[in-house]
Amino acid sequence: MELFIGMGCTVLGFFVGLLTYSRNRDKDVKAEAARTAVIETKLDTISRGVEVIQREIKALEKQREILSERLTRIEEGNKLANRRMEELSLIQEVANV
Repeated sequence: MELFIGMGCTVLGFFVGLLTYSRNRDKDVKAEAARTAVIETKLDTISRGVEVIQREIKALEKQREILSERLTRIEEGNKLANRRMEELSLIQEVANV
């Protein structure tokens, strides 16, 4: 009789341990899936942020290019204006002499 009680407790303990292992394994899988989902969400957010930054950089490069062209035109106009002022000052000097 004692042998059957001991064997019964052993078998019962084995099944309880097996059920506990199975339950904990499922919890671990769920927790890992949740962590993976959070990481993927963060990576997607970072990826979108990088794409936005790349678009902004391209827009800034275009704007810089436009400003560079305008600056070149202004410098050329300034050179012409300086030449004209020099010519006018020479004409004034000749007229005053």
